[in-house]
Amino acid sequence: MLTLALSKGRILEDTAGLLAQCGIRLDSSAVDSRQLILPTDDPGLRLLIVRASDVPTYVQHGAADLGIAGRDVMLEHGGEGVFQPVDLGIACCRLAVATRQGFDYPRAAVPGKRLRVATKYVNTTRRHFARKGVHVDIIKLYGSMELAPLVGLADAIVDVVSTGNTLRANGLVEVESIMPISARLIVNQAALKTQQRTLAPLVAALERAARATSGGQA
Repeated sequence: MLTLALSKGRILEDTAGLLAQCGIRLDSSAVDSRQLILPTDDPGLRLLIVRASDVPTYVQHGAADLGIAGRDVMLEHGGEGVFQPVDLGIACCRLAVATRQGFDYPRAAVPGKRLRVATKYVNTTRRHFARKGVHVDIIKLYGSMELAPLVGLADAIVDVVSTGNTLRANGLVEVESIMPISARLIVNQAALKTQQRTLAPLVAALERAARATSGGQA
């Protein structure tokens, strides 16, 4: 049996649509439950529900044969021990810098200046500002990122943005887009050899479904 690791929320919802195009369906009652291992109507495939940031770790160490993780997660993880054959083109958003309204970001984010940035994307944030020549003091947070500029913990945040509604609701503005984000199919490198007969058809089917969904752009 193959095990596919992914996180709940938009990635699970979008993945369910792709799997349906591959002829694989999930039990809707199980999806809405607190179960962490979800069966499908294909006896050869089950889903493992984990925290988004843990998906590549489960795949890397072989607890899952394949997984679906955002580009942001893979950049933080580094991609060690996994192969990334397909950009599925789902769960699209962007990684961006945001500040409180009225903060002069263009003047603060220049070479030689020092900026306090709150984020859970430590490695990506450090690389981004290093390319700009801006010194950053990174404050690692795991949630409620929007609070940091409002209470003086940080000058800016780096976080995933979709509609921007959460930023606006908390008096923040997006000041710089770092990169577009979408979810990728990732595969354990050892499983590619040991389970190629069952893995290859599923990878190919998901790629076809992604291309069909995106009109050939995946």
